[in-house]
Amino acid sequence: MNISASTVKELRERTGAGMMDCKNALVETNGDIEKAIDLLREKGLSKAAKKSGRVAAEGLVEAYIHGGRIGVLVEVNSETDFVAKTDEFKQFVKDIAMQIAASNPKYISREEVPEEEIAREKEVLTQQAINEGKPEHVAAKMVEGRLEKFFEQICLLDQNFIKDSDVKIKDLLNEKIAKIGENLKIRRFARFEVGEGIEKREENFADEVAKQINM
Repeated sequence: MNISASTVKELRERTGAGMMDCKNALVETNGDIEKAIDLLREKGLSKAAKKSGRVAAEGLVEAYIHGGRIGVLVEVNSETDFVAKTDEFKQFVKDIAMQIAASNPKYISREEVPEEEIAREKEVLTQQAINEGKPEHVAAKMVEGRLEKFFEQICLLDQNFIKDSDVKIKDLLNEKIAKIGENLKIRRFARFEVGEGIEKREENFADEVAKQINM
């Protein structure tokens, strides 16, 4: 299979793996860059994968306020204070805070999603497929695909980056790990939105008009 140099270059930038390792992974996965990333990680050839087990206890807490109505606090860790002070790391943390503000994830990774929540979503999606009249084997595949969309909505690492919809946050993270040369970890976040969780009073317009007429 003919693999373009630009595809090999992209894979190398996203994983930090060697040029030939990237090319071989793309050949083995028929040019599918996402599968090639997974393959490199499985083989331990991705620099990001090699660094993922190292302790990251330094870093930054970033605060981001959007329009006075949405606020985010996020902690992103690095291995050293030196990296935490670099402009590239600071920009990455700011981008993550903006991502959280814009996309409102509930969790950082799919591993954090409670099993009961996943089971409930599967049940709803299965019933949707059945209601659409799909055969059982088709319904199962539909549920699998829709469950991926579910994770993309609620898990930060599975979301598309707001500045580049072709890149997922987990790929952006791995790219930074490979480039900076340290393990980086998005540890925790909190997001606040004005009025969130408050049951707002809804006026019945017709009743309000009637009250004014009878005054």
